[in-house]
Amino acid sequence: MTHQWKKHGLALAVAMVSLMLAACQKNASDSAAVGQPEPEVGVVTLAPQPVSLVADLPGRTRPYLVAEVRPQVGGILQKRLFEEGSQVEAGQPLYQIDPALYRATLARAEASLASARLLSERYARLIERNAISRQDHDDARSQYLQARATAETARIDLSYTRMAAPIAGRIGRSSVTQGALVTANQAEALATVQQLDPIYVDIVQPATAILALKEDLARRGTADMEQAQAEVNLTLENGKPYPHTGVLKFSEVSVDEGTGAVTLRAVFPNPEHLLLPGMFVHAQLPQERREAALLVPQRGIARDVAGQASALVVDAEGKVEQRPVVVGRSMGASWLIESGLQAGDRVIVDGLQKVRPGMQVSVVPADGAKQPQQAGAERQQPATEPQQFAVGAR
Repeated sequence: MTHQWKKHGLALAVAMVSLMLAACQKNASDSAAVGQPEPEVGVVTLAPQPVSLVADLPGRTRPYLVAEVRPQVGGILQKRLFEEGSQVEAGQPLYQIDPALYRATLARAEASLASARLLSERYARLIERNAISRQDHDDARSQYLQARATAETARIDLSYTRMAAPIAGRIGRSSVTQGALVTANQAEALATVQQLDPIYVDIVQPATAILALKEDLARRGTADMEQAQAEVNLTLENGKPYPHTGVLKFSEVSVDEGTGAVTLRAVFPNPEHLLLPGMFVHAQLPQERREAALLVPQRGIARDVAGQASALVVDAEGKVEQRPVVVGRSMGASWLIESGLQAGDRVIVDGLQKVRPGMQVSVVPADGAKQPQQAGAERQQPATEPQQFAVGAR
């Protein structure tokens, strides 16, 4: 009996100690919970701002004017009168063909012309006195006109022995040298002159994008779309921005029937000749202007395993709320918000790892980050998506 009482007393003592320890732990936990400060998070407050949506598209430079230099008369090439790769002016002599034969032909033609003129003048006096027939007079007059045409042709052929630049521009390498035999209107060009200032840039994008751009310009009050001009910027192949702004020519648009892609043609000033024909460039084309866009720093947007984007927002009571959002393209270090957020929302961008939906938090401005509205978006360009034709991932 005594043994059983001892056994029950020991069990009772163990149970009492366990209850006392549990109570102490609960009290300690409750005390810690009461005294624990709210987690601090950095937020940005969304404000609408105007942005210009810009597409970064590949392009290829084309000369504004191209002229191939070919001889219009045949002969031996005596001189090349230009330096390869130099700038030439319209009418500047480029080649000299041996003119001796053409001078002799012109001299004979001029002698025949003088004789025919004298005969025509003599017959004109005689016909007034009816000393000759009308037929003789007409024949003399016809011979004179033919001789004059022959002399003029010989004079033109002689002028063609000195070949001139048809346009102003930069001339390439010569395909012939001194002493070469050239023929009239031969298939091979002697040289090519290209006008590089201004210069064309051909840009390819889907037809839907050009329709959206035209609609945007129409909303701004541009009635005649053939005269509409949108500014275009360029980035060179080495990543440096081109210093001059071009304009988009809607009258120079063509659609590829096979792909549905549109080739746009922009015109750029090129006074320093930085752009050469055939260069690959990136063109920044305006697509749309939004007067009240919302931008959120990219670090404030998370995605789940299904790719759905969401943001954590602090509500008016200081609690964390998770919002599904639809994002468009990247604008520098921010995402363009299509839906899910509105102006005035406080989006958490710092301290995301410390909070979860429903928690009470303490709010401070985001660390070292400007509010998106302060970035200003006169011309926002995609940073991580080099080629975008429409709204990005959703």
